[in-house]
Parts: sequence; C-alpha cells; structure tokens
Amino acid sequence: MIDFIISKYNYWIYIVLMMIGFYAMIGKKNLIKKIIGMNIFQTAIILFYISIGCKRGGTLPILENVHGHAEHVIQASAYVNPLPHVLMLTAIVVMVATLGVALAIAIMIYREHHTLEEDEILKDIT
Repeated sequence: MIDFIISKYNYWIYIVLMMIGFYAMIGKKNLIKKIIGMNIFQTAIILFYISIGCKRGGTLPILENVHGHAEHVIQASAYVNPLPHVLMLTAIVVMVATLGVALAIAIMIYREHHTLEEDEILKDIT
C-alpha cells in the first residue's frame, strides 16, 4: 500500500498545490493573494492533466511508411494520447487571459477604493 502511495507522488504534489490555491482563494482577504491562489490552482490542474496523459514506454502517435505501406500492425495501446496535452495548451492560454483580466480589474478596484482588502472595499461600497 505504501509503495502505491509513493509511486504516485506527483498526484499528491498536485493535490497539495490545489489545496494551497483553494485556500488562498477562499481564506485570504487581499485580492492579489486571491488571484495568485487562483493561478496556483489552475497550474495544479494543468499539471495533473498533463501527467495523466503520459504513458511509460509509450511512443509518439506518428506512423512511418515505407513505399506507402505501414511497417507493422498498429497497436493503439503503444502510443501516447496527445489530446490531454493539446487541451492543456488551450487551458494555459485561458489561464493567462484570466490572470490578465483579473489583474486589470484589481488595478481598477485599487484606483477606485485605494485598497485591495476585501473587507475595506465592502465597507466602502455600503
């Protein structure tokens, strides 16, 4: 049992990163700390999906042809699925865009309320 847990150490690291990011989003009152927590959470999810897309002993899904004929019978289990990696490239673009919009909104909030503390902003609004 302990060998199984140790062999999956990367998943435990992703869980810890997710919980750190989740705590920062929920527990912190500063908006910049919340944004950093969101970024850590998103990064952990991306790393998780990339790690489940890997396969030991797997090869690239590229077939070599000799004179128009495949060299051997295709076995799908021998190839790495590229779909999770491609989807995570899209997720990285979305993550960077989300970070940029969140920081721009934080700047606008700071200019309006002269603080980034959630409690003070809520007092200023009411």
